[in-house]
Amino acid sequence: MSGFFGMVAKRDCVMDVFYGTDYHSHLGTKRAGMAFYNKQKGFQRAIHSLEDGYFRNKFDDDIKNFQGQIGFGVISDHEAQPILVTSHLGRFAVVTVSKINNIDELEKDFLARRCTFAESSQGAINPTEMIAKLIAECDDFVSGINNVFEKIKGSCSLLLLTEDRIIAARDKVGRTPIVLGKRSDAYAATFETCAFPNLDFEVEHYLGPGEIIEFSAEGYKQLQAPGKELKICSFLWVYYGYPPSFYEGINVDDTRYRCGAAMAREEDVKADFVAAIPDSGVGHAMGYSNETGIPLKRPYSKYTPTWPRSFMPQNQETRELVARMKLIPNKAVIKGNSGVFIDDSIVRGTQLKDNVKDLQEGGIREIHMRIACPPLLFPCKYLNFSSSRAKLDLATRKAIFDLNGEEDPDYASYCDSRSRNYQRMVNQMGKNLGLTSLKFLKLEDMIKAIGLPKEKLCTHCWDNSGKDD
Repeated sequence: MSGFFGMVAKRDCVMDVFYGTDYHSHLGTKRAGMAFYNKQKGFQRAIHSLEDGYFRNKFDDDIKNFQGQIGFGVISDHEAQPILVTSHLGRFAVVTVSKINNIDELEKDFLARRCTFAESSQGAINPTEMIAKLIAECDDFVSGINNVFEKIKGSCSLLLLTEDRIIAARDKVGRTPIVLGKRSDAYAATFETCAFPNLDFEVEHYLGPGEIIEFSAEGYKQLQAPGKELKICSFLWVYYGYPPSFYEGINVDDTRYRCGAAMAREEDVKADFVAAIPDSGVGHAMGYSNETGIPLKRPYSKYTPTWPRSFMPQNQETRELVARMKLIPNKAVIKGNSGVFIDDSIVRGTQLKDNVKDLQEGGIREIHMRIACPPLLFPCKYLNFSSSRAKLDLATRKAIFDLNGEEDPDYASYCDSRSRNYQRMVNQMGKNLGLTSLKFLKLEDMIKAIGLPKEKLCTHCWDNSGKDD
């Protein structure tokens, strides 16, 4: 996943864009970049790796030299951004939240026309440069953005920075959000609305699917009306989103509270405490605890001063060590007790298995794991989540393989929480992870907790729904 923040103001906006972008640090793990424009310096840009440090530290020296009343920043899980290009449309910069499944096909088409690519990402074409080229193929920015929407398979939301305005375009079916904010001297566009309050912005407009707007410090104008089809990622509320943020006007932490309460209403276990797997499990655990009356306790404390981000080290072995070292068990809560543990999801289950081992070594009596979404059975086709992993890396697929000795049977019955195969899969997952019991939130209860109709949500990870786009 990635996230971005862009702003046009009546005064210098460098520090505001810096802080607005920093509020997206939970979304990206690899690269971050910022770009600004002013008449004296022209376009200014910097890109840094986040694998060995924080966004705010990496850009300390850059922000001292940046100047501009217009600019944006991005924190990315993969490619280096922003991309700065010179074209017949003029000079512009682009940041994206995107996944291009057919990038190899598009690359071959460009190369056949003797086009060149200047950027790379992990040994391949930089997806944001590909999007910039698709835009520049057309006669104007709106046509170019629609060219992106028509030609890529996957998803793309973007901000485009020119000398005097920012153009914001939300993915054609709205899989990821863009929200416009307003204050007396500026307008801003953001992925996460949690970037707004401390910068004194109020939400002005939630962009619809495929909607394109442009804005300056004076106001905004719609360049393309939204389409009718919305398929926003459900996982934004369950896992990705920061608790104070809103998508489609629906708050993240309120939704997590409702997810936890919905799980609690299906519960028959009597435990000594309820606990969150930090951090995204906290809102779910609060809802569960308040609904059941079981006290919320903290058997783990997250130590962040020197172990802030488990993804920073570049090799998996060290990442797993950091992930374990930053969670400190508290035996006073654990020993001899039965606990209900709430987490947002199980993907591979590697870190969860380590947590279970720590709890067992701490003398826990029972471990009842409750997951605030259905079992993840299908790698995401639309966002950069779980897509790089082999299918058998998913804890669900491994459990099914353990049961059947088959890698790819018909998975439809495993999606149905009322089926025997579903229960067999969940029981096997619990066994593989060393749990006393394991339960997942039902799909219909998760959808109800979010508060949008199912047809407006992407639920592909859980039920294989969605077009092949």
